[in-house]
Amino acid sequence: MTSLYANPLFDRLESAERILISGAGGGFDIYAGLPLALALLHRNKQVQLANLSFSALEGLPLDSWLAPDLAVITPETSLHQSYFPERTLAQWLALHGYPSTVHALARTGVQPLRAAYRALIERYDIDAVVLVDGGTDILMRGDESGLGTPEEDLTSVAALAALDVPERLVVSIGFGVDAYHGVSHGLVLENIAALDRDGAYLGAFSVSREAREGALFLDAVAHAQENTPDHPSIVNGSIAAAVRGEFGDVRFTSRTRDSELFINPLMSLYFAFELEGLARNCLYLDRIEHTHLIRQVSSAIEAFRDEIRQRPPRRIPH
Repeated sequence: MTSLYANPLFDRLESAERILISGAGGGFDIYAGLPLALALLHRNKQVQLANLSFSALEGLPLDSWLAPDLAVITPETSLHQSYFPERTLAQWLALHGYPSTVHALARTGVQPLRAAYRALIERYDIDAVVLVDGGTDILMRGDESGLGTPEEDLTSVAALAALDVPERLVVSIGFGVDAYHGVSHGLVLENIAALDRDGAYLGAFSVSREAREGALFLDAVAHAQENTPDHPSIVNGSIAAAVRGEFGDVRFTSRTRDSELFINPLMSLYFAFELEGLARNCLYLDRIEHTHLIRQVSSAIEAFRDEIRQRPPRRIPH
């Protein structure tokens, strides 16, 4: 039994020395893990960064590849595309004097992604992995009325679920941002309660702009928006707005001009879980186990949902 003085997530990472922070769902997800990564670096932990990538990795030179489906991105990695969150983050890290390598994982099915994670874990002798989701669709178990965009998130969960690492955790930040993709956050809360009963929920804590890591996160998101003006991250822009204390329909990119946002303090909360418990509660994880392509993951999830009765959206009555 722990104490209210303690943070269960950081307690679980206290004995780890070499920690991998990895974005689960592609795009700018690794930015959602940046406050946590910086906090661990400031505690003198060895931290490696990775991200399931939406970038055109096939254009990288041969010397960028650490293993099949696993590329090493640095500030000097050749810029062959304007959308390259991993390189943008590497440049920001270098600007601030932090280790500036970001590993890019190819967008594949479970089997090749697991092999890439295994190579990464073995290369750095990783003793703890924290999988990060910007949003909450990683918490969808599969029978909800709307799943958001679960393919990459749950492929990442499945890939890591079978690997032998002393500590495997999941964090979700950005509560509410997936409403645009049809996620019922009443069902998100129901799922968190179920994970709590199962012993897999490790509590929640907020990212504050008054904390060093919160201020650096805001700077990193601003840097990414400046360097990716055509496709800035709505998720991290929303989280950053919440960390700044903004509220309601906040405008930070023209990409949301046709939507009404609800920026609020809950978006700055990290919700933390044991990966094993999260995997155990996903109803279709066995269906995607033997996939090699991301489209096979999509097909398996669609086939599963054709067979089940979906839970209707659940309204939060407050």
